Amino acid sequence: MKLKYILPALLLLPIIACNSSTNSASQDQAKTASDSTNTKSGVYFVNLKDGDVVKSPVIIQMGVMGMTVEPAGAIKPNTGHYHIIIDGSYTEKGQMVAKDSTHLHFGKGQTVDTLSLKPGDHTLTLQFADGMHMSYGKDWSKTIKITVQ
Repeated sequence: MKLKYILPALLLLPIIACNSSTNSASQDQAKTASDSTNTKSGVYFVNLKDGDVVKSPVIIQMGVMGMTVEPAGAIKPNTGHYHIIIDGSYTEKGQMVAKDSTHLHFGKGQTVDTLSLKPGDHTLTLQFADGMHMSYGKDWSKTIKITVQ
């Protein structure tokens, strides 16, 4: 008589197990989708963060979300290239990014560079600009402070 009740219960275990793993997978997929929708557009330093202590020369890896990197020259929607401003701030939207020893242009579409910096505290501002070096402004810039040993 007991077998009569145990057997149906055992047959239900695989169904319960399948449903719980399906729910878990669905929850994981929902979390991933939610995480990706929280990603903000803009530029970022791939390998550096605010407050890092580094040695010179410093390798700089540049990243962008929400735009495509292309060489300077043509103006295309949602494209641009990087500039690094050493010990300075972002360039206002619509203004041309200066070109001098502290305003570095990566007009060939480069995403990595090596900078030789003197020991001490420095700010690095990553600035995205269009094909004619016109800045996309503060929203497309990122400034971090680093210390060079």
